Amino acid sequence: MTTDDHSPPVELIGTVLCIEDESVNMELVEAMLSGFPLIQLLKAFTGREGVRLAQAEQPDLLLLDMRLPDISGLEVVRALSEQISQRNLRVVLLTGDSFSIDVVKAMSLGAHEYWPKPLTLERALAVLRRVLGVSAL
Repeated sequence: MTTDDHSPPVELIGTVLCIEDESVNMELVEAMLSGFPLIQLLKAFTGREGVRLAQAEQPDLLLLDMRLPDISGLEVVRALSEQISQRNLRVVLLTGDSFSIDVVKAMSLGAHEYWPKPLTLERALAVLRRVLGVSAL
């Protein structure tokens, strides 16, 4: 058996806000999180709606599309910069583009990492474990 029986199991607990205007990508995030009943998923389809939800609900993790119909992902990060620094809100940028200047700027304002699309379950699980993981002893 190759599993490590000595490491405690990890439960994923917390709130994830996904700001994404493409319904297919939102459905993919929903499917990825569906197996984790202790994760609450909040959804926003525009940047302004996402900023409002982030300020009201104070999620643990923000999955942020960089290209939104009303404001850019960079503008969302700017609007939430105080919350990002004071509450340690984790921001993951989602982009269909290659690494861009907006991604660099958003990361300099506190975004933690970026994921090129399409999203993968392995990448999502890794960040979920880091941000929302709680050891069950």
